[in-house]
Amino acid sequence: MLPMRRSALRTRWEHLSSGRLGRLRSLWKYLAGGLAVVLLLLAFVRVASEVIEGDTHGIDTTLLREAKLLRDAHPVFAHVMRDLSGLGSTTVLSFFTAATAGYLLLVSARVHALVVVAAALSGAALISLLKPAFGRMRPDAALADFTASGLSFPSGHASMSAAVFLTLGVISASTRTRLSERLYILAVAAAAAVLVGLSRIALGVHWASDVLGGWALGAAWALGWSMVAFRLLRAR
Repeated sequence: MLPMRRSALRTRWEHLSSGRLGRLRSLWKYLAGGLAVVLLLLAFVRVASEVIEGDTHGIDTTLLREAKLLRDAHPVFAHVMRDLSGLGSTTVLSFFTAATAGYLLLVSARVHALVVVAAALSGAALISLLKPAFGRMRPDAALADFTASGLSFPSGHASMSAAVFLTLGVISASTRTRLSERLYILAVAAAAAVLVGLSRIALGVHWASDVLGGWALGAAWALGWSMVAFRLLRAR
């Protein structure tokens, strides 16, 4: 009887220890994620303050002039940049969002579908509020590949591509168990957001600081909504 009792106690202890360890790991992930969101938002605030003070004008203008020289010397480069820029358009991002949300609903992943749509819609609403709040004008049309309408900071293409692609990447990666698969999915999502942002600078339709601020804001938005999704799933 005594060995059996010891075995039962050991099994119960191991079960309790495993549960506590799992909760500690979950808490650590939330703390790390929360810290990352705060740091990204602080980065956005820092870029925004530099933009307001005019400290970025010099480097912004230099990069735009270099981009124009590159486009003039290599017309194919401009064509490629226009294609990449299209990945961050409202039409393309709306398609990705709707298609992903539809698939998630088909596989009964309703929480993930809700978060994907919420991240995109709330991100678009936030950008529409921030642009008039900063009121920054776009670069001179003489430095641009084409004339773009609207205000400049933060870049809508950079912000929304980061918010949408990274949200999709994090949620997709969470369904995989192998680390290599997760890293690959996240790398592809990040690369898509980076290329869209770089294309806006290369085409001369955004200052580099617009894109940098957009990346920081979009990444924070994606990470924040991804944490919401994981929290809702654990609460079910």
